[in-house]
Amino acid sequence: MVETITDQNFAEKVENSELPVLVDFYADWCGPCRMMAPAVEKMAEVFDGQIVVGKLNVDDNMDTAERYGVRSIPYIAVLKKGKVAGSQLGATGEEALEAMIRKAIAE
Repeated sequence: MVETITDQNFAEKVENSELPVLVDFYADWCGPCRMMAPAVEKMAEVFDGQIVVGKLNVDDNMDTAERYGVRSIPYIAVLKKGKVAGSQLGATGEEALEAMIRKAIAE
C-alpha cells in the first residue's frame, strides 16, 4: 500500500516511522513521475513489512520538498528517521530502484 505523505503528516509518517520510508516526490503534471508510479507501487509489494512507501506531491507540499532540496522530479528517497539513506533522481527502471532501496535499508 502506498501512503499519502503531506507537510502536515510528514513527522508522523516519516520521521517517527520505525521502518525506513521510501518517499516518491512527484507532481501530477510530471510525465516521468507518472512513468515511475507503477514501479513505486511494486516496491510497496516487494518490500512489504520492510519499508513504508509513500508519495508526496511537491506542488501541494512545498515546505517538505524545499527542506529536502528537491529541485527536480521524480526524486525518490529512502529516509530513516527523516535522514536520506539513499536516493534516485529521475526516472529509472524497477531493478535500479530495487537495488537502491536494498542498499539503503542494509546500511
